[in-house]
Amino acid sequence: MRVIAGTARGTRLRTLDGTDVTRPTGERVKEAMFSSVQTMLAGARVLDLFAGSGQLGIEALSRGASLCVFVDENRAAAAVVRANCEAAGVRDRAKVTNTSASAYLASCRQTFDLVLLDPPYRMGTVQQVLPLVERAVAPGGTVLAETEYGCPLPENCGALRLVKQYKYGTVAVARYEKAAPLPWEEEGSE
Repeated sequence: MRVIAGTARGTRLRTLDGTDVTRPTGERVKEAMFSSVQTMLAGARVLDLFAGSGQLGIEALSRGASLCVFVDENRAAAAVVRANCEAAGVRDRAKVTNTSASAYLASCRQTFDLVLLDPPYRMGTVQQVLPLVERAVAPGGTVLAETEYGCPLPENCGALRLVKQYKYGTVAVARYEKAAPLPWEEEGSE
């Protein structure tokens, strides 16, 4: 597994052994995901939930994101994320948190332009965590959620709207967007 594009292009990333802990996103899926959000990455604040090896957040940082918070409840996975960030030269823009996605989101006070979700399959995790994620998405922000193909997902979740689903063999990526307020809806505008 390697970084596909940007400043860390070609950097090989470590993963934990066994698919019970992590299931790295395939390169074809990762390239398609990032092609769909490339124009929004410069300076973006990114949240990588269920980070695993950190490859998705590192790809975002490599392509110009200003910050990425990596969240994984597995201590060994968090250590691998730290090592991979160091290897990719993005450690100064990375924050690694060793806690569950739900616990992190429950206490999260910041918002993100891009949220990357790649939880374990067949557990309904995306459906469970999406309401918490919605609060952490900045207006105009995007959520990319990787699931197994055929996983039922809501069309709406609070202010998040499902705008597209992509299929890659047995993998699906759902794209949710949170509308940006119109100029006359913003606080303090007259």
